[in-house]
Amino acid sequence: MPGPILIFDSGVGGLSVTAALRARLPAATLAYVCDNAMLPYGTKSDDWLVSRIVETCVSAVGASGAAVLVVACNTASTLALRELRARLEIPVVGTVPAIKPAAQLSVSRVIGLLATSATVNRAYTQTLIADFAADCRIVRVAADGLVGEAERQLAGLAPDDGALEAALAPLWIDAALDTVVLGCTHFPLLRRRLEASAPRAINWVDSGEAIARRVASVLDGSGYVRGREGRAWASAPGPVLAATLAGYGFTALEALSLSDETHIPSR
Repeated sequence: MPGPILIFDSGVGGLSVTAALRARLPAATLAYVCDNAMLPYGTKSDDWLVSRIVETCVSAVGASGAAVLVVACNTASTLALRELRARLEIPVVGTVPAIKPAAQLSVSRVIGLLATSATVNRAYTQTLIADFAADCRIVRVAADGLVGEAERQLAGLAPDDGALEAALAPLWIDAALDTVVLGCTHFPLLRRRLEASAPRAINWVDSGEAIARRVASVLDGSGYVRGREGRAWASAPGPVLAATLAGYGFTALEALSLSDETHIPSR
């Protein structure tokens, strides 16, 4: 049976890919699931995360009847795509830092990678750099605090510009840096503030368009639900999250059913 395109993230970061998906597949119904009770993912152990991500996504796919799952989270993608594809019968599209397009854009060959600590330090990221940006100098900046800043912004809370500027400061040490990879799907939600805080014109590169192209390719010739209002699920639903999701077209927010076994991260 045809189903919606289901977008998964630890929080609201996956909302940054909805515009690209709607531009590419305007008739498609989108659904959303977030594990906001365990935000942020980037600071938790890998083994616990794999179990939690798989359980969350399997439960949400069952609830939504999705035609395809978009893992709109770099941390989850670098950890759990193999396990998800083994458990699910639908296509699973992942998200990786946009190293390749950034290398194609950069003139100076000095590129910033702004991501969570998990993504910055993962071997998968180093492989991307070796494969697509071996001739570039990569300035890696772990900015876990910007995940919370994006969540705060969408919740309508007062911005902390000082925290944002402090997180970005390591990028500006090298005056030759001309391109920044937004290696977390939360970060494009801060795009205007990132641009305003930069000391010069910068190429800001994220994965939204690449994700949309891949989803369209996977669904080419396949059925998916069209024209319905989007539904959403969360591990910790609440009125603020419901209002945020409604602003992106997800009009019904429900609690996601999860077992007790993955509720507490290992330490």
